[in-house]
Amino acid sequence: MCPDEKTRRIVIKIMMVAYLMVPLLVGCDDGTSVVYDLDGHGVASVPSGEVAVTVFLFTRTDCPISNRYAPTVARIHEEFAERGVDFYLVYVDPDDDAVSIRRHVDEYSYPCDVLRDPYHALVRLTGACITPEAAVMTADGDLVYCGRIDNWYEAFGKARPAPTEHNLIDVLEATLAGNAVETKRVKAVGCFIADLTPRGR
Repeated sequence: MCPDEKTRRIVIKIMMVAYLMVPLLVGCDDGTSVVYDLDGHGVASVPSGEVAVTVFLFTRTDCPISNRYAPTVARIHEEFAERGVDFYLVYVDPDDDAVSIRRHVDEYSYPCDVLRDPYHALVRLTGACITPEAAVMTADGDLVYCGRIDNWYEAFGKARPAPTEHNLIDVLEATLAGNAVETKRVKAVGCFIADLTPRGR
């Protein structure tokens, strides 16, 4: 189940305070990391103040809707990466190891950097519930959007011939222009992250 808005804001506030004081995603008491790159290194400084906007695209190798969005993700990355937007594919299934993720990235020609979130730290930070789902953060860590990439899918297994609304693109254009994003959350269609049990539980 997705967290309600009040709970999500509390979680984000707590985690962002931790982020500003120490590396948010690295440095558990036992020395282990929470979010990793594909070489097994703990990742800190996400998002980075060196870029205008960071997009986290939540995915998993076995979600058919996520897989169908790969060309869309590639097009959006091509359009916005050179405009100061960092893109991270975030794999949320703890059973997806580095080998299977590399194979998946190659198979679907993803151009983005990749993170593994086996403890669902980024899931909790953003309130993401579905794969595929996009979370957009500014350089100062302000979460301005979390939701669907577009409205291609009306329901699981029911797709339009082509999307008529392009939520992620609209949010990126507004954020880069310094404009407020009116709709902070739009329900996505895909595979439930809650079906996966994060490590540590």
